[in-house]
Amino acid sequence: MKKRILFFLMTWTFQQLAAQDTVRYTGKTLVNADYHHGQLSPVMGVHNIQTFRANREHPELAEDFGWTYNHAPMLAHWRGKFYLEYLSDRVGESIPPGQTFLQTSADGYSWSRPQVVFPVYRIPDGTRKEGHPGVAKDLDAVMHQRMGFFVSKKDVLLVLGFYGICLDEKDDPNDGKGIGRVVREVNADGSFGAIYFIRYNPGWSEANTRYPFYTKSKNKNFVAACDELLSNPLMMQQWNEEADRKDPLIPLKKQYKAFSYYHLADGRVVGLWKNALTAISTDHGKTWPENAVRAPGFVNGTAKIWGQRTSDGRFAAVYNPSEYRWPLAVSTSDNGLEYKDLLLVNGEISPMRYGGNYKSYGPQYIRGIVEGNGKPADGKVWLTYSMNKEDIWVSSVPVPLRSQATAHVDDDFSVLPKGRELENWNIYSPLWAPVNVRNNSLVLEDKDPFDYAKAERLFPEATRLRVEFKLTPADAKGLLAVELQDAKGTAALRLTLDSTGTISAKAGSRYKNFGNYKAGETMSVAIRLNTGNRFYTISMNGKDVLTSLTFVPVASVSRLVFRTGEVRRFPDVDTPADQTYDLKHAGEMAPNHRYSIHMVKTSTF
Repeated sequence: MKKRILFFLMTWTFQQLAAQDTVRYTGKTLVNADYHHGQLSPVMGVHNIQTFRANREHPELAEDFGWTYNHAPMLAHWRGKFYLEYLSDRVGESIPPGQTFLQTSADGYSWSRPQVVFPVYRIPDGTRKEGHPGVAKDLDAVMHQRMGFFVSKKDVLLVLGFYGICLDEKDDPNDGKGIGRVVREVNADGSFGAIYFIRYNPGWSEANTRYPFYTKSKNKNFVAACDELLSNPLMMQQWNEEADRKDPLIPLKKQYKAFSYYHLADGRVVGLWKNALTAISTDHGKTWPENAVRAPGFVNGTAKIWGQRTSDGRFAAVYNPSEYRWPLAVSTSDNGLEYKDLLLVNGEISPMRYGGNYKSYGPQYIRGIVEGNGKPADGKVWLTYSMNKEDIWVSSVPVPLRSQATAHVDDDFSVLPKGRELENWNIYSPLWAPVNVRNNSLVLEDKDPFDYAKAERLFPEATRLRVEFKLTPADAKGLLAVELQDAKGTAALRLTLDSTGTISAKAGSRYKNFGNYKAGETMSVAIRLNTGNRFYTISMNGKDVLTSLTFVPVASVSRLVFRTGEVRRFPDVDTPADQTYDLKHAGEMAPNHRYSIHMVKTSTF
């Protein structure tokens, strides 16, 4: 009997120790993918900023090429500036030609026009891939890289890419049979050094490639930075998929995809891959367990997962917590192993304007700033990702991560500290529908026929709420929706300023008109809501104009939303994975509409 008890205790202890050394999710929150936001509560103060908007019809408004497959962005912060790299194909994934672009920003909000950093590369005619019947003829390479930047100990910034070969639209550029990895230096003045190969795949060398090997460079600091990179096993692990399957530089040669990593407080390294695979290295990535395991409790499909230590000493894992590539969410941990919550980063899916091969819906392929590649002075978590494999976005996430407001709103934009007016606001800001502060007001603009601007303010959960705001529309021909929502993003009340100059409130499947508005006239709006009996009263400029019932019952409300467009429900979980069509007039711009919000205040009664 004693032996049985001892065996049970030893087994239980081993299981507990094993669990403690495995990344896992122990929270109770799960995503409902029927909603783009997954019904998740947002991290307070997240700013979602579009850096690039694809445009085939008007390439001069994009990157001068008009290419519509843009994906796999990477991020670095060096000498006070953000650097963002992404790969691009003309129409769809793995269909040549391909090239890689680079953008920069001093503040993360205003981004430079994309520059070609690795141009189109012609594959020699007659090139074959073992096991594939195709033969290259007038064929260009496609880019595929799981790593973008490296900052050396001597402060040299390298940008890297990989030239892969796709002999047809189903062929893989990351099968270990591509050409090789290229590198160049990024100079402080924004210029680039020459392109070199830093690693060839089998069958390729200086003799049959366009660029020389990096050791031929006369720049000693550049060569030293490349040597330093090649000696770093954690950097090399990121090269795994594209590299020669027998490359001795790759520590773990299993074909796990899209490696990211962070160091725990005790010096061990957590590795994360697609499908929430995870493993821990005890020697800084030189060796790994023979097999990774799926992180218990994590829900993650074939999109990337990103992990990092945050500036407050805690940890964050950012990913799509569903079998779809939405929403974009973050889970946090005190120790880097046990993750206990799940919060929203970006719950939007803009329309996919251009169909294409393997273009998936949603904000996806998330990446942050790799350890050693810079630390922004604001201490925020900075992230980059693609939307629909079409447009490129960044997100700034304040640290510490907060999911609830602790005080009611009292935001007068004429007196809030300059530069900090939006620190408690969540914004969704496309290039053609920007959200910012100008002339002592929160300004939402919209000239994008397919997307909208959105500003969202959290307040303490309330059942009896009074909301006041002052608003000036620049014209009376646009659309502005104002909503009160609960913690899951369920709107209980919606006011609409529509294109006919009418102000209305949603009442079930109909709308009740209760006023008009004019261009340039400021309106003062007050709403009193009791979620217990669903009644609310709206006052305009001090006069009661409507008493009605919420169109959806909620137990409480905790969010105020301003949005320049209708609610989006496409795609959903039943939408086919592949979109083969383009939207009409996808590159055209609509008339601009602007709304200035001067103050917002909430309280209970």
